[in-house]
Amino acid sequence: MAQQHIIEDMLAVMARLRDPEHGCPWDLQQNFSTIAPYTVEEAFEVAEAIAAGDMHGLRDELGDLLLQVIFHARLAEEQGLFDFSDVTRGLIDKMIRRHPHVFGDQQGASIAQIKDTWEATKAAEHAQAGKARKSALDGVPEGLPALQRAAKLQKKAARVGFDWRDVQPVLAQVRAELDELEAAMQSGVAEEITDELGDVLFSVVNLSRHLKNDADMSLRGASHKFERRFRMMEQMAAEQGQSLDDMNVAALEALWVAAKARLK
Repeated sequence: MAQQHIIEDMLAVMARLRDPEHGCPWDLQQNFSTIAPYTVEEAFEVAEAIAAGDMHGLRDELGDLLLQVIFHARLAEEQGLFDFSDVTRGLIDKMIRRHPHVFGDQQGASIAQIKDTWEATKAAEHAQAGKARKSALDGVPEGLPALQRAAKLQKKAARVGFDWRDVQPVLAQVRAELDELEAAMQSGVAEEITDELGDVLFSVVNLSRHLKNDADMSLRGASHKFERRFRMMEQMAAEQGQSLDDMNVAALEALWVAAKARLK
């Protein structure tokens, strides 16, 4: 089946779901605000499938994410705002406009030049739309996950030169923030502890960025590793006829070490 027909079929399915007389009661109750959380959730499920190397799952999750786009476009079409064709045409025009090194006269541009052109084009687009940015940090959504938002703010600041040139000062900053956190812990003031802990996390994201690493993916990997080891602990305890909540701290630590060794 041609791709165009597949898209038309999906648009027809959504239109049927939203049919006032014969559609789905749940779908008919939805609006932009109620669907938005599902859109965010589906994006995370796409990232999870990628992290797990699950290509079959990725295919399904990409479909679910596409459904969100089609749903929002259908809601807009019903209100006479825009439709799916407007969304795709706008995307095509934007990609051509932001890639002059592919579609224009800037062939052979370096990665740095490509990034500069991308940002300059975005800024021009916002200015033309009457949304000129007043700060170098504008354009970073509040709704982003905290780690991702921290990294994007840091990248924005770095573009105007507010950044360390190498990783060692960043590592030193992490240590300094840990010292400040320890001092706050000794003071026992909850607000100070929260503030300093935030500084530690922010500096660790900065370190991750300088290491050309994705803090969110690194933390996701660490969480998966912890989960595997903890589940192995549970399995090993069950093999011994025990439960984790029956063990003391020393026994749990020994089991943790054993679980790590088994998983290797």
